[in-house]
Amino acid sequence: MKDIQSQRDSRRINIQKVGVKTLSYPITVRDKAQKRQHTVATVNMYVNLPHRFKGTHMSRFVEILNEFHGEVDIKSFNKVLGKMKQRLDAEASHLEIDFPYFLFKARNGEGGHLARYRCQMHGSLEDSDDLKLSVEVPISLPLTEKTPHRLPGSLGRWGKAIVSLRFSQFYWIEDIILLIEEAVEAELCSLAEKERRVMSVEALTRRVGALLDKIEAVKWFSICIHNFGDECSTFAAMESC
Repeated sequence: MKDIQSQRDSRRINIQKVGVKTLSYPITVRDKAQKRQHTVATVNMYVNLPHRFKGTHMSRFVEILNEFHGEVDIKSFNKVLGKMKQRLDAEASHLEIDFPYFLFKARNGEGGHLARYRCQMHGSLEDSDDLKLSVEVPISLPLTEKTPHRLPGSLGRWGKAIVSLRFSQFYWIEDIILLIEEAVEAELCSLAEKERRVMSVEALTRRVGALLDKIEAVKWFSICIHNFGDECSTFAAMESC
């Protein structure tokens, strides 16, 4: 059968993104306690299509993913990007996965439970590769007395932290999650010492940033802390240099 998609196109118009998206796919990620954790990701795969080609075969994206049997880490991510770029003769390749990550949280004298966290990995390969991990951590605080006519405060499900990172070496997802949760606990203790009830998004953002700045494996990070309220929401964001 004649390959129409790979034929030359005389219009000389580049297409920035062509590919498949919202593909549900089983993956395996590294787990510090259990070594491996099986989960299901939503996958987006796309390339920058040079103007000389009419199109690309969409089935090739899934074929490439199948070659790795769902094994996902930094090394396999780079290999998938490389194969996409080479096999589709693309100027750049991109891979995004969005997946739930589960972490067992022990409780004193009450057993424990599985906490769910949303994670994302976004990789790109053009002249060089780039890989970014994002972790979303819910922030829940103890109930406090409701004070009328004020901005959102420490009431019930307070908000969430979204931390994105680039690494110079491997680092566990669990350690990022625990670092954020430890920052929340430290900020709560600080408020108790100062006899204050309301935790600010600014103070928590600075505290998380200070902890991330000490990790040698982290070469870049961005933080966004959200506080949800009935009348309005607040947020604070920062990015490393």
